[in-house]
Amino acid sequence: MFLLDCGEGTQRQMMRYGVGFSVGDILITHLHSDHYLGLAGLLRTMSLQGREEPLRIWAPYGAGETLRALRDLGGDRLAFDATVHELHAGEALEGEGFRVEAFATRHTRRSLGYALIEDARPGRFDAAAARELGVPEGPLFGRLHRGESVDLEDGRRVHPADLVGPLRPGRKVVYTGDTLPSPETVRISRAADLLVHEATFAEEERSRARETGHSTAAGAARIARAAGARRLVLTHVSARYAERPAQLLEEARAVFPRAELARDGWSTAVSFDDGDPGEPDP
Repeated sequence: MFLLDCGEGTQRQMMRYGVGFSVGDILITHLHSDHYLGLAGLLRTMSLQGREEPLRIWAPYGAGETLRALRDLGGDRLAFDATVHELHAGEALEGEGFRVEAFATRHTRRSLGYALIEDARPGRFDAAAARELGVPEGPLFGRLHRGESVDLEDGRRVHPADLVGPLRPGRKVVYTGDTLPSPETVRISRAADLLVHEATFAEEERSRARETGHSTAAGAARIARAAGARRLVLTHVSARYAERPAQLLEEARAVFPRAELARDGWSTAVSFDDGDPGEPDP
């Protein structure tokens, strides 16, 4: 489980919505207080709960000293290892079957976005064709789908290429943090299954957005459209729109119809795109 940014009150919200604290990696986009001040309290709570599993904190190059000081705030040593790692744009942390790639964003200080990119999946297995070839159902089906050739009892050899289609892409989820609309975000978000993009302002505040290094809802939607993303979720909405969030959603959907507006406690599943490009699965 990943936690993306850790503002003040993060642990309270995690408890409120039953997320649990089994986070393995925390990814900080930049050192503005609303994106990292909750880290000290969250780590202390994990320690008081007896956590033993190590935890990794990732952040832009140059943020390490600040985050280590925050980690150590409170005096007593944590009951688990919490290591801080600095990243440059283009670097990635590798997992089993996926990677999380850091990319440069455009804010008022050094900042990164993060793209979770799964490895390609095996192509579709043609079970009907396998039966016609005389392959018995069971373990041999699995071996062929994994790319192994198998020998049948009659001496024939069946190869994966006979039954397995071309590789299918894994899922891609992109999280921008705070940023102006950026060509780099378009690049990393090509054919993303889900783009989580900040939308601090409406178009009426476009000049304010530029001054503060933020995006409008329509600006985020233009990025999603240019990237050919399947879905867009808007986040980091200014409190001035608390009574009229529909304004942002309407502006975004006028540009990119598959836009959604995140809210506290909201969750979504990210399905595989094995249908038509740009059309979410049910």
